[in-house]
Amino acid sequence: MKKMIRLLSCRCVLLLTVVLMPSAQRAQTVTPQWGEALAFSLDSLLEAPMFQRSQVAILVYDLDGDSVVYDRGARQLMRPASVMKVLTATTALTELGADYSFRTTLAYDGIIEPDTLLSDSLHEWQVLRGDVYIKGGFDPLFNEDDMEAFVQSLRDRGIRCIDGRVYADLSFKDTLKWGEGWCWDDKEATLTPLLYKAKDVFMPRFLQALDADSIVRPAGYGRITGGSTADLSVLCERTHTIADMLTRMMKESDNLYAESLFYQLSAARQRATARLSAEREYALMRQIGLNPDAYTVADGSGLSLYNYLTPQLVVKLLRYVWTSPTIMATLYPVLPVAGVDGTLKKRMKGTRAEGNVHAKTGTLSKVSTLAGYATAGNGTHLAFCIFNQGVLNSQEGRDFQDRVCLQLVK
Repeated sequence: MKKMIRLLSCRCVLLLTVVLMPSAQRAQTVTPQWGEALAFSLDSLLEAPMFQRSQVAILVYDLDGDSVVYDRGARQLMRPASVMKVLTATTALTELGADYSFRTTLAYDGIIEPDTLLSDSLHEWQVLRGDVYIKGGFDPLFNEDDMEAFVQSLRDRGIRCIDGRVYADLSFKDTLKWGEGWCWDDKEATLTPLLYKAKDVFMPRFLQALDADSIVRPAGYGRITGGSTADLSVLCERTHTIADMLTRMMKESDNLYAESLFYQLSAARQRATARLSAEREYALMRQIGLNPDAYTVADGSGLSLYNYLTPQLVVKLLRYVWTSPTIMATLYPVLPVAGVDGTLKKRMKGTRAEGNVHAKTGTLSKVSTLAGYATAGNGTHLAFCIFNQGVLNSQEGRDFQDRVCLQLVK
């Protein structure tokens, strides 16, 4: 009995010695497994004073071992901010594919015939006796080259006069100009299906382009919101693919690009609405094994205050992408890279995380988020998600996330 007491006493003394000795010396005495060491370091970070007044949820996942490495509140519903774009992009690549095209179409009805008033000995000009329609496809990449192609299509047919009306066909999507749950002072671009250089100035610019080419046209233009006119003849169609626009959407976190992609999810079936597009994202949640009733999707960019996701959902998405080679080949290269480009260009520079962490950032008032991929020092491939809510300022959240990433890549 005395021998057993002495043995227990020795073990207690040894344990106290290990706990009380300096951390550097303790690391030499105790050699925990890699996952345990990472968990210990992350637990230490969570002792920071900021967490006495703010919330955090973290999930770190070992993609090679298909297992959770660290979980702190990963099932808590929180606002994802622009990490929402990971869900939007993944759903679009799953449902539509990288080659899906945003389309803006110039068409007409009526007839094209010689114009005796404008024609001369050198040219037989044509007059379009009918109406011109421009059907928007919510393409944020439509630019001056595309506009020139529209005018050139009229020029190629010899049309120098439009004897009818010009219509903006806005029937692609609902008539809402902003997203549900957006703040009035966000100053975001209008969600219109007709965009020129990502701005709601398409029709004035089109009429100016006609004037610059000396094409006689009506004084103004009309709008169609409820449905397109049937049996139109197409003069020109300009397209851009999802792959074309993902870089700006993800690297620079462009909200308009994300919303345009979000609306494509339901436009492929019928007139686009935010509710129908959200249903497609809920369907993907169900596909990866989660109950969509447990989450709220209000928009595609993460601007809405009504969006609620969890780190668990985001990491499951990242794992789904990791195991889908075609989607991974498109999405991974457009994620910001720590210390290199996009919204992570100035973060983690000069550390082991530089060039290693590929992740989507997110920022709203009092909200900061980060989710993506990293490779640990031992070669383990990780997916991670960090949601900070109620932070004093965005920098406070970003600094904490950077410290987490530095621990991931040690």
